[in-house]
Amino acid sequence: MGFRLPPMNTLRLFEASARLGSFKLAAEEVHVTPSAVSHGLRTLEHWLGAELFQRDARGLTLTQAGEAYAAEVHHALTILAGATDIFPGRRKATGTLAVSVAPTFANRLLLPRLPKFAERYPDISITIDTARRHVDFLTEGFDLAIRMATSPRPTESWTELVAESFVPVCSPDLLEKHAPGDEIKFLDQVPLIHVTAASEDWATWFHAKGLAPIKGRRTVNVDTIQLAAEAAIQGLGVAIGRKPVMDSYIAAGDLVEIAGPAVPVATRYWLVGTHKSFDRPEIKSFRNWILQQLKPQTSPAASSASPIDRRPLNGVSLSSKLIVHGQA
Repeated sequence: MGFRLPPMNTLRLFEASARLGSFKLAAEEVHVTPSAVSHGLRTLEHWLGAELFQRDARGLTLTQAGEAYAAEVHHALTILAGATDIFPGRRKATGTLAVSVAPTFANRLLLPRLPKFAERYPDISITIDTARRHVDFLTEGFDLAIRMATSPRPTESWTELVAESFVPVCSPDLLEKHAPGDEIKFLDQVPLIHVTAASEDWATWFHAKGLAPIKGRRTVNVDTIQLAAEAAIQGLGVAIGRKPVMDSYIAAGDLVEIAGPAVPVATRYWLVGTHKSFDRPEIKSFRNWILQQLKPQTSPAASSASPIDRRPLNGVSLSSKLIVHGQA
């Protein structure tokens, strides 16, 4: 039985337009003119019998139907791209990649999965840098970055990897010691751990829960999400668990959730590059691979609870093809 599908080129144009929020940027990525993008999307809307975008003076916005369709099309194209990458006899992607990654994402989500990337793409060398700053692709020699932000910038190509959600976490011993009957009151009886670079996290969580902020017994201040997790594991207090990067701690039993379920927040992790960078086969391969790894995001207990998770990033090397430097 054949598949009833619209023209494939219209799906590519739609996916790029939905992801980038712009016909112009989609045209640059797919190497066609903006008018060709507009024509292709009108063809797709006619084929579907529904509007996918609202076009007004404020710009381009997906309709409710368009938003749901965009998620499915993106997922389907990711699967097709991944199948093409691993097709036997296909010319293998080669080259080098320099990737700037947020430290906690690198340690908890990327590094445990990189052996799979090395197995699939043995001819791609990859360097991971975890300096906590936004790098300049043109002047610093980076090919890609994984950034945490609420929305993309039109000057670069942004692909959403995974959304964040917040939930308080602490060590099982701390929770057992206090044996709280009311988990919200428990937060007022123990120290609250704050990340100085994300000082709004607790306020965001309280607001999302419809609760007045609680100061806690006292505060413990650290400068990274990774240190907040380690401080909570050591029983120093309760931290905001930013999922999915905290999932492996929870799955391993190092941390437990309090006052769940986790609440969605606006921040997401994005794969970022220049508009031209994704023309390179090795960069396309990395994007397809990491999307397959993180979507749909589930608890990565099987892949992230290995001993390598607890090692600091400095000096770690998974193979001769991987270089990691920076700070945890």
